[in-house]
Amino acid sequence: MSLNAATTVTAGELAQRLGAELLGPHDVVLHRLDTLDQAGPGSLAFIRSHRFARQWIESKASAALIARTIALADLVPDFDANRPASPRPLLIVPDADLAAIAAAQVFVPAPAPPPSGIHPAATIEPGAVVSPSAHVGPHAVVSAGAHVGDHAILLAGVFVGPNARIGPRTILHPGVKVLDRCVIGAGCILHAGVVIGADGFGYRPSSDGKGLIKIPHTGHVNIEDDVEIGANSCIDRAKFGATVIGAGTKIDNLVQVGHNCRLGRCCVLCGHVGLAGSVVLGDGVVLGGKVGVADNVEIGAGAKIAANSGVAGNVPPGAVYMGVPAGPATEWRRTYAALRRMGKRGSHAEA
Repeated sequence: MSLNAATTVTAGELAQRLGAELLGPHDVVLHRLDTLDQAGPGSLAFIRSHRFARQWIESKASAALIARTIALADLVPDFDANRPASPRPLLIVPDADLAAIAAAQVFVPAPAPPPSGIHPAATIEPGAVVSPSAHVGPHAVVSAGAHVGDHAILLAGVFVGPNARIGPRTILHPGVKVLDRCVIGAGCILHAGVVIGADGFGYRPSSDGKGLIKIPHTGHVNIEDDVEIGANSCIDRAKFGATVIGAGTKIDNLVQVGHNCRLGRCCVLCGHVGLAGSVVLGDGVVLGGKVGVADNVEIGAGAKIAANSGVAGNVPPGAVYMGVPAGPATEWRRTYAALRRMGKRGSHAEA
């Protein structure tokens, strides 16, 4: 993909594009988005809370996006509410995080998509169907019976297995492997090194007790529309039927989803999450980093699991769990506080 040049705008132009209220000079030139501590001349910072507002005075940023809830008196010395003014532009918005996303897209537009067509170094096996509007990069392989949809992008080294399907507008980054019969929906993004459809991890002791017998995994993986999967994550195929990733779900880097798992719509799985076989997540479940979930566990819609938790039993919808084994967060906080008090009493007794 070719990169578009970065854009330079004035504070007034940016405020107009974002629909922001502008306090301060309109003609300050901006060309990048930065954090408060790394910002310099030409930088736009963003301030989402009062904690960050305290850093604004020392910051070298030329302008800032600020949430409407931030008191201007915290940002401008000697602020006069009757005659509001600011020496540096402040772009006032309802949500600073959402506005920062829009601003980033102004400063660095999305890369131009690669041209349609099949690279001479790609391999398209007989019986494969590749849309004329798709892009297939060098050393990519599209196997017999596979289907690549309209405007799909397969970058260098992608492998699409026999009878697999890649939906319209889906992007497969370098080295992605979509194995036989797996289905990727429309508008998905799979980052480098993702593997879809490897065998699930299943073995049984042999009858003579001298080894392990591999369990065949004859199912597939079905990834619905608008799913994004981070680099080097793996989604295993089902023993039979399908492992399902619901529409709109976002999966971080280095995540493992075991065979026959079923994830609902718009779930969020942070880095190093591991789901054992046949886990069920309802819509909107959020799993923090390094959460582990035991096999056959069901986590209800809207539940949130704190980072580093180990989930060994079902979680009701909307619950917030933490700890090992995971339980209601309020209980774990009370338990931790009690343990700290016991520890302090023990220390005093020894002294």
